Amino acid sequence: MTRDGGPMDAPDTATQGSEERAVYIISVAAELAGVHPQTLRIYERKGLVRPQRTQGNTRRYSPADVELLRMIQSLTQEEGVNLAGVKRIMELRAQMEELQRRVQELQQELSHRRAIAMPGRRSGSEIEPMRAVVRFPWQERGAR
Repeated sequence: MTRDGGPMDAPDTATQGSEERAVYIISVAAELAGVHPQTLRIYERKGLVRPQRTQGNTRRYSPADVELLRMIQSLTQEEGVNLAGVKRIMELRAQMEELQRRVQELQQELSHRRAIAMPGRRSGSEIEPMRAVVRFPWQERGAR
């Protein structure tokens, strides 16, 4: 399974980034994160981390997984957050990242539409007073 709970495809090591390539067995990942291997099993049961699995069903952790484990350890040990709180923090963080990504997409789309709608304008950030753009009928009569 992937981090989002979906089925995990077989890892393609040629295209995977170094942060996603699962290379550490549970004992090494636990040592790197400063926890006991049993703690990693608990984190997995609670849904906090989802290590990749080999065909022999052995857990393999990536450098990104180890960083996540360190963050969990910091939240629980230094900040006093329980595992349910850690899970909620992780969910909110993922939601925030998704919303930030969506805002960027919308900003790019808005810039693109402004460029199409107003060619010759730099960024569309200049604001003109309404009276310079719209002339009302009573203003036309008064000018004659």
